Amino acid sequence: MKLYEAYDVEGIGYEKILNFQSWRIAKLNYINELDLKKLNFIECHHETDEIFILLQGKCDMYLLKELSPKTYEHISLEPQNIYRIPKGVYHAHALSKDAQILIVEEENTCDGNSHRIYLNAEEIKVLQSTK
Repeated sequence: MKLYEAYDVEGIGYEKILNFQSWRIAKLNYINELDLKKLNFIECHHETDEIFILLQGKCDMYLLKELSPKTYEHISLEPQNIYRIPKGVYHAHALSKDAQILIVEEENTCDGNSHRIYLNAEEIKVLQSTK
């Protein structure tokens, strides 16, 4: 019998590590589409909350406050703190190149129960200028 398992995810982007009952644990490392200069969407999960834990680097979280015109609340995630984004909250996150984030969410979180809003050039400028 194996007494423990160890996981180290060094690649880019989102990678599922394991499932536990109805939960999924994943690691998100920097990926180009999550660079603030390239970020062009916000998303929400309609059925599930999402947990973010910054392990290293920098992560700026943008939470949609108003849909029209789009306004955001900005949070700079602090390492080792736990942040819960409730279901139904539109959000985006921008990562530094050395960022590593642990994500905990329901296993059924997927495109089928989530929604993305793609931003036009002016909306992207608003998002990028939010601090």
